[in-house]
Amino acid sequence: MGVLSNTALNAAMDSGRLRIVPRPGLPPGADDSPFGTCSVDLRLSPVLYIPRHGLQLGIDVRGRITPTLEALYDEREIPPEGFVLHPNRFILGRTIEEVELPLTLAARIEGRSSVARVGLLVHFTAPTIHAGFAGRIALEMINLGEFPLILRSGAPICQLIVETVEGLPIRSDSQFQGQATPTGSP
Repeated sequence: MGVLSNTALNAAMDSGRLRIVPRPGLPPGADDSPFGTCSVDLRLSPVLYIPRHGLQLGIDVRGRITPTLEALYDEREIPPEGFVLHPNRFILGRTIEEVELPLTLAARIEGRSSVARVGLLVHFTAPTIHAGFAGRIALEMINLGEFPLILRSGAPICQLIVETVEGLPIRSDSQFQGQATPTGSP
């Protein structure tokens, strides 16, 4: 099992083995390229999911919680001036890019160090993108910093790290396979 380099990521996209739509623009090595040595930046979509305030409920996390998630969030478009994420506030976002992995590749979504250093976490304990996944990637974001952060549509928000899978897995799609929203809606 190994991590794909930037050149291997491009080769996998060229061959159709890995799909990222829209395809990241500039190639590795170019100024402002979205490629690191072994990752590619993904961008924040223009829609966020903001927790509804005042709900009086408890959530049993033992089973599938997808229907519950839809009732917990309001969909909101990021305004041109950006969305202010205040300290200790949690929201859901997603990537602009759709990612499709074959059963021979898996991936992780990680924060970018530049935004992490001001307190933005883009995922908590769910960085794994399973082999066979297809869809936009949900981002569980929280501002753990001391200052409000301005989130803008299209900003590089996270990085995708792709790895090879050893052995062919038995397909077992998650409840979020094919999700169109971070709440799991198709």
